Amino acid sequence: MPAVVLSLITILIWSTLAVLGSRMGHLPPFLSVGLALVVGGLVGLIRVKDWKVPLSTLAIGIGGIFGYHALLFTAFRFAPAVEVNLLQYLWPLLIVVLSPIYLRGYRLAIHHVAGSILGLAGAGLVITGGKLSLESANLPGYLLALGAAFTWSSYSLLTKRIRPFPTGAVGGFCLASGVLSLGLFALDVLVFGAPVPTITAKDGVFLLLLGLGPMGAAFYTWDAALKRGDSRVIGALAYLTPLLSTLNLVLWGGKHLSGISIAAMGLIVLGAVVGSLDLFRRQP
Repeated sequence: MPAVVLSLITILIWSTLAVLGSRMGHLPPFLSVGLALVVGGLVGLIRVKDWKVPLSTLAIGIGGIFGYHALLFTAFRFAPAVEVNLLQYLWPLLIVVLSPIYLRGYRLAIHHVAGSILGLAGAGLVITGGKLSLESANLPGYLLALGAAFTWSSYSLLTKRIRPFPTGAVGGFCLASGVLSLGLFALDVLVFGAPVPTITAKDGVFLLLLGLGPMGAAFYTWDAALKRGDSRVIGALAYLTPLLSTLNLVLWGGKHLSGISIAAMGLIVLGAVVGSLDLFRRQP
């Protein structure tokens, strides 16, 4: 399957994260993330033979998936969600900008950078609604969010740089990351006395959907897309995620579409087109 198709499938799946995640807001983040990642990992048991990878590859996989979520959800504790979400959405831009650093033979053209900046501007409007207030008191949260963005972009690029491994190995990364997340939740309960919530049957359904979709299948298709395609183009296309996520919230979450959101969507689509101009050029 072509890399662009795999990228768009991943983006489409990730766009459901906000709708599904909003139904899990009453559960501790590391509990819901841990359970969803465990589900995503267990799905990969059908290719468990692919889980045998070098320790360095395993470290990159777990560091990327677990590290990203750990930094992101810790950032939410120290800074407002809007600002954290905006800063962590620097990862598509970082994928584009860092490609020449991590990967041989990759150079940045003006349209790669321009497309990513347009996408970032659109994502910023979608997330903030045109209102943003960065305060120095929230600096620890901002730094953690930036760390999450850097972690995910680095993981995405390193999977192209290291010795090739089967996409099925992502199941092992997810399962290990889920267990580590549940470990952090258990630590919070045992050391800090955090309450243990009751998980209802409805919660179980949404956790299953999260694990099968945006925190499961999407990681497999993302890995396959990056292995096959141009990270600069994929990074530009990734800004379609907040756009589609907003549309899903409008369709299924009862949210309203504002004029700013419409303008943001235009910027994101324009950024995706500009950043992926290579797709429309005849290859020698």
